[in-house]
Amino acid sequence: MARPKAFDRDAALAAATKTFATYGFEGTSTALLVKSMGIGRQSLYDTFGDKHALYLEALQHYCFDSVGQLAAALQSAGSPLARIEAALLGFAARIQDDTMCLGVGSICEFGRRDREVAAIGKSSATSLQNIFAATIQRGKDLGEIPPEIDPKDAARFINATFIGLKVMARGGATHDDLRATVQMALRCLG
Repeated sequence: MARPKAFDRDAALAAATKTFATYGFEGTSTALLVKSMGIGRQSLYDTFGDKHALYLEALQHYCFDSVGQLAAALQSAGSPLARIEAALLGFAARIQDDTMCLGVGSICEFGRRDREVAAIGKSSATSLQNIFAATIQRGKDLGEIPPEIDPKDAARFINATFIGLKVMARGGATHDDLRATVQMALRCLG
């Protein structure tokens, strides 16, 4: 009879996600994962498969949570333009540590070389752009955003800004640098 797992799977996955976000896939050894997750090597393999399978699960979980949090923030009551500003500024305020966004980190590290990683990234980007486009359309409907702004084009731009903020922060940009970038992006919307 198999022994029951003596660890919290969700907590172990969260620890792996943070480790991958900090060190990347290549920079994360199995020994580092075992240590950060607080589990044995065999438990890692029995529960998550190999390192790549764990990375895919961590990336999928991270992207799903991130998109959900952003959707909730953008769909809450209030001015759509103010919601976009709050989401971008709130994000800029949170990314002043050395942890990279796992989604952006996966793009930087893998590009399109790994089809499974790329598929998760593409799905997440599409979801983000759809959420931004819907928010921008609400802004147009309320007269906050000029009618000539195309919501899909603007959503791609805001998503690119979002990604750029993550890379800037990882490179050491100050909060003032990030805030100025957000303000410039918002000026482009209206």
